[in-house]
Amino acid sequence: MAGTAQEVTNAITLKGSAQLVSEFFYFGINSILYQRGIYPPDSFTFKQQYGLTLYTTTDAAVKEYLDNILAQIKEWLEAGEVQRLVLVVANVDTKEVLERWDFMVQQEAGFTAEEAKDGKARTKDLKLIQKEMRDVIRQITACVTFLPLLDCVCSFDLQVYTHKDTKASEKWIESPPCFIANSQEVRLKSFSTSIQRVDTCVSYKMDD
Repeated sequence: MAGTAQEVTNAITLKGSAQLVSEFFYFGINSILYQRGIYPPDSFTFKQQYGLTLYTTTDAAVKEYLDNILAQIKEWLEAGEVQRLVLVVANVDTKEVLERWDFMVQQEAGFTAEEAKDGKARTKDLKLIQKEMRDVIRQITACVTFLPLLDCVCSFDLQVYTHKDTKASEKWIESPPCFIANSQEVRLKSFSTSIQRVDTCVSYKMDD
């Protein structure tokens, strides 16, 4: 019986994977906003997650924005329609894009649409998934050691890349890709739920 319980604990469905990935996005985005000083430190609170002390926004407007977007992303992840989530950091005055954080989502090889539709599960220890997520968050935090100082007032925007036939509400608008001219790219670690894999990289404007 103990073996059966262990299997149930570690069973990951597409819906469960979507929950894990969207939760990671929430903490990852908040970590970037905090570490890059997009908002004042006193507008964050801390929480234990993945064995780390992570900072999350207490700003009501920012929290509502993130909650609404991530709720939609979770639905699209459950449908296997998310290809990429991008956090863009731009100069408020000039609108110039200074940083671009890419979270690229891929369905793991061999997990078919039929399996997803039938609610089939794969097995992976949740602690291992959270360890992989922790490693990515740690790298996000470490990025402040080499990223150029953001010495201007900055804003952030979130872009979601989906399949062409994905249905979106009127709240969503098409926007340009916001690439950075003369940029440097650093790839970070990835994590996998055994159903969905997320690769992360950050691109930033090189000093002129």
